[in-house]
Amino acid sequence: MFSKLPFVSLMAALLCCQFTAAEDSLPWPDRNGPTKDGFVDEVNAKGLPTEFNVATGENIKWKTPLENLGNSTPVIGGGKVWFTSATEDGAKQWVYCIDANSGEVLHHKLLFENEDPEPLFNDVNTYASPSCVLESDAVYVHFGEYGTARLNPETAEVEWQRRDLKCRHYRGPGSSPVIFEDLLILTFDGASHQYLTALNKTTGESIWRTDRTTDYGDLDKDGNPKREGDLRKAFGTPGLLKVGGKTQIISIGSRAAYGYDAMTGEEIWKIRHANFNAATPPAFFENLVIINTGDRNAHTVAIEVDQTTKGDVTDTNIRWDRVKGNSRLATPLLIDGRFYMVTDTGVAICLDAKTGEEIWKGRIGGDHVASPIYANGLIYCFNVEGDMIVIRTGDKFELVSKSRLPSGMRASPAVADGKLYLRTFEHLYCIGK
Repeated sequence: MFSKLPFVSLMAALLCCQFTAAEDSLPWPDRNGPTKDGFVDEVNAKGLPTEFNVATGENIKWKTPLENLGNSTPVIGGGKVWFTSATEDGAKQWVYCIDANSGEVLHHKLLFENEDPEPLFNDVNTYASPSCVLESDAVYVHFGEYGTARLNPETAEVEWQRRDLKCRHYRGPGSSPVIFEDLLILTFDGASHQYLTALNKTTGESIWRTDRTTDYGDLDKDGNPKREGDLRKAFGTPGLLKVGGKTQIISIGSRAAYGYDAMTGEEIWKIRHANFNAATPPAFFENLVIINTGDRNAHTVAIEVDQTTKGDVTDTNIRWDRVKGNSRLATPLLIDGRFYMVTDTGVAICLDAKTGEEIWKGRIGGDHVASPIYANGLIYCFNVEGDMIVIRTGDKFELVSKSRLPSGMRASPAVADGKLYLRTFEHLYCIGK
């Protein structure tokens, strides 16, 4: 009746027996991995190193210098690594394609030029923050309102593009695309527009669009925003959840979170919350949807969802609510009934996913934007200062190792064939034994 797509548990993610040969060649097709939850499957986790040393070259397979800026996470398929970059002012936006084995740049393709990009109004985001998503026959590239395109994965040629999906992002785009069946689902939560839309992934044609029904509570008596942009802004990438035989899009926006019908875009349910700038995707445990509501005062909230969940369920379906000490930017991990998260300021926390009760917390240090990943019973965390911190899962905090790169990272890691692919501010690194 209720299951996470495509798998509900670690065991299912590791066994993974439904993958086709084409899917096997896509070890990291999404910013959060093949199962969209930060899990590295058993095949690709085999031999994954827990430490490295740049000075001595230990476990450094190669590094490739990068031009311009970008926070988009690398995605990997067919022996190639894909990600985006942009000039600091957003005037030009590229896609990179790098050979996963050698680090050779195969394509560095200019996709979009923008005459007058809106300033970012912050020093964290970039004009290349949404991540690509892969299929065996396509690379989908997204820069928010600046452009979306489908590329041929062999040639990097553009098969279709859209530049007419409008949204004043205010602090820049951040939401990545999601694939569901024949649809490419995009999220726009900006100052001027707040909506989800689905495109035909083969043609780029619009299939549906659903505007948020949120009461942002940000207008003065004359109908003007009290605080320009922020109170309507979010950066989140949705999750997909099967409920009662139908797939829902679980999407967290400013001031509210929603369940939508994935095929039609119809709003099914919502909860109201008090925050904005939501950035992490939802997690799923048993009959709970666990969300982070956004800004520095963010809550972590567990919502009970089943096929009877309809309308505004704020007052009826919230099962637990952690009001402080939560992850805001780094995506949490849900492992064996434990909910692991890392705060912006480098505190790792373990909760009971069913109750929200805190089991432990421990300081790992640094500022955290990149999302952690899970492999071989270990959680790999990455901070803006350049540290990779490995901790062990379980009922007590245990630090395993710490290694440092010469420059930091905000892009999340990717994994393929026992190797880590880490995008720092200056290079793409391949870390492997």
